[in-house]
Amino acid sequence: MKTDIVVIGGGAIGAAVAYYVKVLDPSVEVTVVERDPRYEIASTPRASGGIRRLFSLPENIELSNYSIPFFDAFADTMAVDGAKADIGLKKDGYLFIVPPSGLDVLKENYETEQRLGCNVVWLEPDALKDQFPSMNVADLGGAVYSPDDGWLDAHSVLTGFRNKAKSLGAQFLADEVVGLTRQGDKVTSATLKSGGRIEADQFVNAAGAWAKDICAMLGFHVPIEPLRRFEHYFECQDPIEPLPYLKDMEKLAFRPEGTGYSGGVPTLDEPRGYNLDVDRSYFEDVVWPALAHRFPQFERTKCTSTLPGLYDQNDFDGNVIIGPGADGLTNFHLLSGFSGHGLMHAPGCGRAMAELLLTGAYRTIDLTRFGWQRLLDGTPLREQGII
Repeated sequence: MKTDIVVIGGGAIGAAVAYYVKVLDPSVEVTVVERDPRYEIASTPRASGGIRRLFSLPENIELSNYSIPFFDAFADTMAVDGAKADIGLKKDGYLFIVPPSGLDVLKENYETEQRLGCNVVWLEPDALKDQFPSMNVADLGGAVYSPDDGWLDAHSVLTGFRNKAKSLGAQFLADEVVGLTRQGDKVTSATLKSGGRIEADQFVNAAGAWAKDICAMLGFHVPIEPLRRFEHYFECQDPIEPLPYLKDMEKLAFRPEGTGYSGGVPTLDEPRGYNLDVDRSYFEDVVWPALAHRFPQFERTKCTSTLPGLYDQNDFDGNVIIGPGADGLTNFHLLSGFSGHGLMHAPGCGRAMAELLLTGAYRTIDLTRFGWQRLLDGTPLREQGII
């Protein structure tokens, strides 16, 4: 078969690309290939769902400034045949807390966020204690609170993008890309596990934690590795005031969920690999002590479920790689390596990729610095003071 654009990977990122291509140019044919159509091991449904503007890099802040208002209107924008696409959006804020040693970086990030129009509030420890009286602030230097941020249901976002893209004419194939053919600086076709072959003008690698396997089919390496993380659901017997999504410098990250809480402590020390086994001791050994230190009420807590998932961890610098250029290829575009920020930036990056595919340039947000060239130059672009 022949199509204009092949998107490899039908998670939130791939589905967002398909949606924006059809919105920006309905005449373009886009085919999304997803090997796991029930998304049983896909990363998107296993995400924590946080959406925040608290970053240090202007590009990530701009992506959030675009994506979060998009999520605000998502239910209506993604409606199909009058059925709204509810994503369980909770705008209960985000809170970054740091020890005294982290204040300089937090302050610099805060000033960047303000400059780019974010509604952010600086909180000294006393003010933090006033707002969240259950919190232990004795070892904290300060915090930044973003009241317009929050979280959503990741699987509903994926479903919304996918259903809307299909309604606009995007094709989703339940199949697996097992080979890619290149001629010179172009990829010409994808071979499918079913035995079929798709020819296209452009290819997008939105395979997330599996992105490196797609690149290996073309004979080159990309520093994107699957990194296991756990999303724990836990309850507290003692009452705590309403909390935002909270993150600290030790990677503790959690938020309210139903009658309990959802979160964990991701670690870069985790061995890389396609491991979705559950370590039953991790919550008790790592997460519980961090929770109980910050909120004494969590001395009495119970973890009722643990969901493993995979980050597409960019071990080069922890940020997405977007666009062409890998191994000199001009029509093979990377859109992977989000390192945990993919879902929240799916709208912004989906639009950016669609603009690149259709016009050859970024129109809404300039993501040039997130391109392949930084890997060639050996100049990582890392977030500062950000998990």
